[in-house]
This record gives sequence, structure tokens and C-alpha cells, in this order.
Amino acid sequence: MLKRAPAPPAILHPIQIVTRRTGVSADVLRVWEKRYAVVTPVRSPSGRRLYSDADIERLRLLVQATRTGRPIGQVATLPTPAILTLLEEEAPTPRPPRHRRQADIPLVASPTADDVVEGCLEAIGDFDALALDLQLRRAIVALSADDFLDAVVVPLVDHLRIRVLDGSLRRPHGHLAHAVLRRVLDDVVATATAPLHSRDLVVAPLGAHAHELDALIVAAAAAADGWRVTYVGAGVPAEDVAEMVQLLGARVLVLSQAASSGDRVIPRELRRLRALLPARIELLVVATTADVQRAALAETGATPIVGLGMLRTRLRALSGDASAKNGTTDRASRRPRIRARR
Repeated sequence: MLKRAPAPPAILHPIQIVTRRTGVSADVLRVWEKRYAVVTPVRSPSGRRLYSDADIERLRLLVQATRTGRPIGQVATLPTPAILTLLEEEAPTPRPPRHRRQADIPLVASPTADDVVEGCLEAIGDFDALALDLQLRRAIVALSADDFLDAVVVPLVDHLRIRVLDGSLRRPHGHLAHAVLRRVLDDVVATATAPLHSRDLVVAPLGAHAHELDALIVAAAAAADGWRVTYVGAGVPAEDVAEMVQLLGARVLVLSQAASSGDRVIPRELRRLRALLPARIELLVVATTADVQRAALAETGATPIVGLGMLRTRLRALSGDASAKNGTTDRASRRPRIRARR
């Protein structure tokens, strides 16, 4: 009896080959794997991720699906044959007019956060700043401040960054969305900021690669929670930030960090700020993940904050502590409401 020859070993490919064949950047691929488990690469003895031909084909189909306008989270769990079927059945639809009047933009009576995010992504894809602005301002009216930031703005910014990285949106689309989001968040900070008798808080980006939108989201969350917020733009020297904190008599400086823990600029800036500020100033460092500068934080006494929920908890604790010392009531019951500017 003849013995069957063993099957040849599967060919595995390094990440450089995958990015070249699929058009997905290494950064986006890592995000997709971590967040959506789109593929499960094997590890080489040295720890490098290796991908099969089937992995590459699946990623290629997922990229095509996202370019039809579907969020990656909607298709990531589908089996590969289902994605292929979906693409084959996808019929091209006429694009809506690029410049639409306000009355032409669908108005949902009670939009969910997901409805708003989808509408915003459609407006960005159409390169329609007016539609994007209106979607966001209608959401401000329909949703609470926390839901607007947590369930609309944060996911929208995440979607935007991923789509620009994977090529499903072009860089000009990202610039347009950034300009509109910045304007809307500026208005949120301005309209939600508490009256003059409230305690001051300063927000500044931390690090040369910090994203301004992240810092503005933090500023909006603090303002909606009852603090009088001053936002410091990107690129302001540590000396100027520290002087602003002291001139305002602020009690808290919140730093928005976007870079990874390997960034050598961040520890230097953090230590510089701590040295320039009185010890009574509370220093908070907000990051989108737990990837923060632990050694520098420990040395400076700064408090690491991951996400807006933890930020609100800390700010409310600080507000309560100050109220107790001053013999006043907690300001949380007098939190301002965001008003939409027209």
C-alpha cells in the first residue's frame, strides 16, 4: 500500500508582505487584530507575527468591504465566504449631492448615537462640512453631554483615524472632519463652561505628537462636568502653560497624552511642568489606553487617567473635596447644560 505524501507546510508571510498585498498599514492591522480579532496570526520563534494566504485574502476582502462604507466592526465577525458574498451583492448606489441644504439632510426624531456616527461618516465621505456640522449639533441637542462625547465624538474620531490610515478615506477628508470637530468642540467648551465663581481647570496636549482633538474632548468633558475650563492649544511651551495655570489660580492641570510610553519627550515635559508648578496643583494625565509614562508619573505625582469615565470620577472627587473644605455644596448638582450654537 502506497503511503500518502505529507502535505507541504503552509507558507506564512511577515507583516510587510501583508501590508503590501492588502493596502492595510501595520498600525491599522494591529488595531483590527486587537479590537476586532479579524485574523489570528501565528508567532515565529522570535515573536514576529506571521500570516497565512487565507489571512491575507480575508484582510483584502475586509478592506474592500470598508471601502463600500461599512464600518469594520460590522463586517469583522463575518466568515470570509460571507464577506465575499456581501461584496458580490453590493450594488453601486448613486451618491447624494455634495452640497446639500439644511432641509435636505435627514432629521431623525430621536437619533441614537450610532445613527449620528453613521450620518457623520457619510457626510465626511461626501466631503460635506455643512452636513457634518449639522449632524453633530443636532446630536448635542438630542443627547446628554456624556453620551455626545462618549458615544458619538470618541467613536467618530476613532473611525476617522482608522479610515484615513487604511485608505478608505483620503487625507483631505480627515482635515475637513478635524476642522468641523474642532469648531464644534470649541463651542461645547465655551457654552458648557461654568460661571465665573467656579473653580478653574486648564487642559493642554502633552507631547509633540499629541492630538488636538483628544485634548478638546477632555476639555469638553471637564466643562460639561461643571468646571471653568481654559484650553491651551498644541505646541505651547511648558513655561507658558505653568504661568497660565498660576495666573488663573487653577487647581487642576489636565494633560492629554496620545503618544506611546516609548516617547522620550513626554517624561521631560511632565517633569518640567511639575517643577514649574506649586505642589498644590493637581496634575492629571489622560490617555486613551493604559500605555502611559509610569516612571514619570510616579516621580511627578501625576495621576494617570484612562478614558473619560475615569476622568469624570476623579474631577468629581476633587470637586467634592474642595466643597467640603470650603463648607459649600457639591457643584455636581449645578452642572451646566451644553447649548447648541446656531
